[in-house]
Order: sequence, then C-alpha cells, then structure tokens
Amino acid sequence: MLAPTLSALRNGPLAAVGLYLIASALLASNPVLGRAVAHVVPPIGLAFWRWLLAFLMILPLAVPGLLIHRHRLLAEWRRFLLLGFLGQGISGAIVYYGLERTSATNASLIYATSPVMVLVIAAIWLGDRIRPRQVAGILLAMAGVLVILTRGDLEVLRHLSFNLGDLLVLIGAVSWSVFTILLRQTRNPLPVVTSFAANALAGVLVLAPFYLWESVTVRSVPFTIPTALSLLGVALFASVLAFLAYQKAIARMGVAQASTALYVSPLWAALASWLLLGEGLEIFHLLGVLLVLPGVTLATLPSRSTIAKP
Repeated sequence: MLAPTLSALRNGPLAAVGLYLIASALLASNPVLGRAVAHVVPPIGLAFWRWLLAFLMILPLAVPGLLIHRHRLLAEWRRFLLLGFLGQGISGAIVYYGLERTSATNASLIYATSPVMVLVIAAIWLGDRIRPRQVAGILLAMAGVLVILTRGDLEVLRHLSFNLGDLLVLIGAVSWSVFTILLRQTRNPLPVVTSFAANALAGVLVLAPFYLWESVTVRSVPFTIPTALSLLGVALFASVLAFLAYQKAIARMGVAQASTALYVSPLWAALASWLLLGEGLEIFHLLGVLLVLPGVTLATLPSRSTIAKP
C-alpha cells in the first residue's frame, strides 16, 4: 500500500505544483543573491565564477553529451561564443552592474518581461505574427516596466532621469530575449544538459578576458569564506538547480504551463528581498506587478488551437 501511495504523490498534481513553485523560487534567487553580494563581489567576477562553477557542477551529467556532440560543438564554436556573450556576458555581468544600483525587486520585475520582448523582437526581426491579445499583453507589460523605471513618477519622463541600474537590467533582459530567439532558431537542438554546459563554458570563455581586466584595473574578487559561499550559492541555486527544476517542471506540466514560473518569480524575489535584504515594497512595485504579470500572461499563453495540437 505504501509504495503505490508514494508513487502517486511523486507523480501526482501536488508534485507538479511543488516543482513549479520550487522552479519559480530558484529563478528568483539570482537577483536576490546578486543584490546581496553586489558591493562585495565585482559584477564581472560574479558572472565569471557563477558560470564556471555551474559548468563544473553540471559537467558529470553533461560529459556523455559533450563527447557525442563534440564535432558539432567545435564546428559551431563562433555561434556558441555569441550565445555566451549574450546569455552569460550581457545578461549576466551587465545585470550585476545594474544590481549595484537598483533593487532586486525592480530587477526581477523588469526581467519578467523577457518573454514579451521575445515576441516583439521576433516580430520585428523574423516577421512573426502577433495576435491582438498578445498586443494587449505587450502594452500592459511595457506599461508596468515604465512604472518601475519611473518609480511611479511621470515627471521622470520629462527629465529622462531614469535609474541607471534599472536601464542596465533592461539591457540584460533584451539581450536574454535575443539569446532565446537564437536558441529557438537552432535546427537540431542539442540535449538540454549538453546545451546548458556548452553555453556555460562559452560564457566563461567570453567573460575570462573581461574578468582579468576587472581584477587588474578595478578590483578583484575577495576570496574569503563568505564570498566563496556566495559564489557557490549563485552557481548552485540560480543556475544549476534552477535549470534542473525548470526542466523537471516542463517534463511534468508541459512548456506552456511551466514557462509561467518566470512570471511568479518576481513575487518570490520581492518577498525574499523584503525578508533578507530589508528592501521596502513601494506602491509602484504593486502597480508594476498588476501590469507586468497579467501583461506577460496575456502575451505568452498559447492559444486554444496551439494547445489542441498533438
């Protein structure tokens, strides 16, 4: 009796919901942890060590795929370096620069609009069709971003005095959207673990010269026990475990439902930032949530005809 009960719990709807909540919380950990160590670990150093440690952690699982696909990986090295530049360089180091100047809550809300940016960029770049419902969602989400950028003060628009940290996070979100589109254009996708490891390694290679420059001319990473634990935490929770939990959620729930975990992550980030970092929750944060999350949901949820396809 006990074995079937445990099996039902592991494979039932409660397990899927649990995975979904864990994945969304882990996705939220990056801006929170990044903000927590922003004034201790320099941004490029944080991005470099995050992805180097993440690569080493995932390597035991990725070795078979890397060996099987080694010829393709070597043949497409330029493409992987471009993906590393966008996904781990700009979307990593530039966002950490932003987190030195803005809150984790702001960063998470702005980043949550990445799926909407994917739609807009794909429409402009690839000519993808956008439905009226998606247009409404895009407008709502962008209005939410504007509320966050202006802190709810429209006078900011007159003087164009946006917070630099918010703008850097926005650049990171746009870069991640381009990264996502380039991945989508892959004709024969690699296994997900192989792709993760290859992109992480490419990011490390791209970041390495900038990390050396930062260490020599700006400041180096202080290798203390607290710093080492922080770097391990960012690599483990925000990279490896977030990736594995998200992939498990996709396997249980499907892409359409699991992808909405990104929309829930700002709520986790706001809660964690309030509890752990002492960041206050302002009225403009609430307005941003009320605009961004419904907007992203409207823009990205699949149509009934898409769901009906086998």
